[in-house]
Parts: sequence; structure tokens; C-alpha cells
Amino acid sequence: MNSRKDQLKAFNRLLDIMDDLREKCPWDQKQTLESLRHLTIEETYELADAILDNDLPEIKKELGDIFLHIIFYAKIASEQKAFDIADVANAISDKLIHRHPHIYGDVNVEDEEEVKRNWEQLKLKEGKKSVLEGVPKSLPAVVKASRIQEKVAGVGFDWEQPEQVWEKVQEELSELNEEIKAGSKENIEKEYGDVLFSMINYARFINVNPENALEKTNKKFMNRFQYLETQAKKAGKELSDMSLTEMDVFWEKSKEFFK
Repeated sequence: MNSRKDQLKAFNRLLDIMDDLREKCPWDQKQTLESLRHLTIEETYELADAILDNDLPEIKKELGDIFLHIIFYAKIASEQKAFDIADVANAISDKLIHRHPHIYGDVNVEDEEEVKRNWEQLKLKEGKKSVLEGVPKSLPAVVKASRIQEKVAGVGFDWEQPEQVWEKVQEELSELNEEIKAGSKENIEKEYGDVLFSMINYARFINVNPENALEKTNKKFMNRFQYLETQAKKAGKELSDMSLTEMDVFWEKSKEFFK
């Protein structure tokens, strides 16, 4: 691994390159905070994919892309005399020190859960009116539900045992079935949402990340279906001409390769 001196040298090199690009490259000159936003979102999802695939070379590449975006935003802000990359680094350093009084102060904690509770309490003392203020409105629904539940749990609004959460899941499923029988589309949607919210909450109690779990299932399904498509073509068949029974033969075979 690189020494701290080499790490700082590499960081300084990137800052110099950013200065050059902003001064000399027409595309880089044209960029704004807003124009980079959708690209940053795309890069973040690419990093998330690489993490799920446990592809370390790709993770390194995608981290570099996101790192560039951080430098880029700070460079644009510095041109507007708002802040620069040093302000960004100092701000997060100050926040980490303040939010970790058990490391940089005299607070004692028993475990990770107490650390998280202290974190949320400190945020409220910093002037936030609600523990939910830090949940971005544009987060995907599954991730948002997870963050909502984590944050309210951080101030003590939580179930005590996993069994209680599972009972809630069963209750919500029962209510969903009742609405399906009643045939109210609006109420079915509401109850379905309650089921999903409860399942996401249960995932937290059994130490499962619901977003990761669902994405892994997505990937597994896609791999199995693409295997089905490939085998059908090898057999000279079109899926649209095959019966479900015929397709199921290839589908079951795919499970040997994609578990």
C-alpha cells in the first residue's frame, strides 16, 4: 500500500489535473453543479453494482470516478467563492469528531447501537427539528424505508424483539388479503405498501440489507432467464413459441449455475 506521503501526492496530482481541465477543456469548462448531478448518480449506481459483484478492480475504478466528481464540485464552488476542497475535508472532519464523543471526548458507549443512538441525538442538538430530516426525498423507496426505520430506531422508537416484527408482517399480510377480497385498488396498494415496509423493517432485525438482498435476487433472476434464452436459441426455438413446461426445463437447469 502507498505511504501517507504518496497518498497526499496522488491527491495533489488530481487537484492539479482538475485545475488544468477546468482551464483548458471545453467540456469541463461548461460543467455546472446541476449538469454533473445526474452523472454523479450514475457513477454511484455503478459503484454499487461493483460492490455487489465484489469486483475490487472495478470498485477502485468507480471510486475514482466519484472522487473526481467530489473534486469537480469543490472546484466549481471555489470559482464561486463559496468553498473549496479544504473546506469540504475540514467540515467532514469536524463533524466526525463531534459525532464521535466516545473517541474524541469522555463519553462511554457499550456497543454499536448506542453509538447510533448518540449520533441521532447529537444531530437533533445541532438544530435539526426531526430525526427524519436527513432522509433524502429522492432516495429509492426501499433504501428510504430502511433509512427511516434506522433513524427512528436511533431515538428509541422501535420493536424489542424480531418476533414482534414478524407478527406485524403477518398482520399486514392478513390486512392485504382482506383488501384483495374487497377489491379496492386504492386500499390494496396501501396495504401492499404496509407489507413491504414491514418486511424491510424485519430485514433490519435479522441483519439483512433489503436493497442488497433484492438486487442479488434481480441479478439471479436475470442470469437464469438469460440462460433460458441462450439454451432456447441453441435448440432452435423462440421463447414465444415455447410452452411454459418447455421453458421450465431450461429454467430448472439454470439453477445449477446461478444459485
